[in-house]
Amino acid sequence: MAEDIPRVAVLMGSKNDWELMKPAVDALEKLGVSCDVRVISAHRTPERHAAFVGGAGEAGIEIFICGAGFAAHLAGVTAALTPLPVLGVPLDSSALNGIDALLATVQMPGGIPVATFGIGKAGAKNAGLFAGAILAGRDPEVRKKLDELRATQTAAVPETPFD
Repeated sequence: MAEDIPRVAVLMGSKNDWELMKPAVDALEKLGVSCDVRVISAHRTPERHAAFVGGAGEAGIEIFICGAGFAAHLAGVTAALTPLPVLGVPLDSSALNGIDALLATVQMPGGIPVATFGIGKAGAKNAGLFAGAILAGRDPEVRKKLDELRATQTAAVPETPFD
């Protein structure tokens, strides 16, 4: 990660969620966006969560990416505590393979928005890229790196299956 002030907070409810959330951090690193990665549970560490979210804006955080499985309250509780954008990543850590987390994350009550991504690693990667796209609107360096990343992805797609 870059050594400058973190602009994105990547939160997960358990240390076990790291491998599923790492693609978000990887995407942010490719865009040159520094992030603060933490294990914070809405259920087990509510005071730690409230203190971190409450001071994050002053610390330079502009966007939250929250990954959680099961009842997946982390993104919703985070959104309730901040006006900053919250991107929710449902994690496939339960017997229901993340469907429970998807429904919990996407069904926020009106007035407490959480942008919800796909379940698991692909959702985490897209949340990282989406955070970059939000920042790219006013940061030319992030915009340049995002454009380059997309151009590289496009160039990697062959025109025929024989290429």
